[in-house]
Amino acid sequence: MEINIGISEKDRLSIVDGLSRLLADTYTLYLKTHNFHWNVTGPMFQTLHLMFEGQYTELATAVDSIAERIRALGSPAPGTYSQFAKLTAIKEPDGVPAAQEMIRQLVQDQETVVRTARSLLGAVGDANDETTASLITDRMEVHEKTAWMLRSMLE
Repeated sequence: MEINIGISEKDRLSIVDGLSRLLADTYTLYLKTHNFHWNVTGPMFQTLHLMFEGQYTELATAVDSIAERIRALGSPAPGTYSQFAKLTAIKEPDGVPAAQEMIRQLVQDQETVVRTARSLLGAVGDANDETTASLITDRMEVHEKTAWMLRSMLE
């Protein structure tokens, strides 16, 4: 059945392309954060273990919201590791980094997700897609705050 929500098919496809990259970044960051949760060691173990758990739990909810928005716009959501690997800007870690390096990488990754989200704002604004704009700005707020909190641990 045809979608008639006031956003052209061309605009929906453009937005879906960006949302797919955002989904891939978010899922890859989820996996990386979960990995760090499992493998962190050192004097900050308890603090980081719990912090990373809170972060990956929040990311797990976020991937669902992003994927559902893609579906609402009429496209299939990417959902495989190979698709995510092609779409993401997040780099996988080499081995298991030390705790401070985990924090540094996660700061960079949180900021990468913000940049991916921000890159969508033009297309979303041009299409008057307030629903996606709200999702994106909410995601940006979460990632900017998380990056700030992680960065504060490096000072």
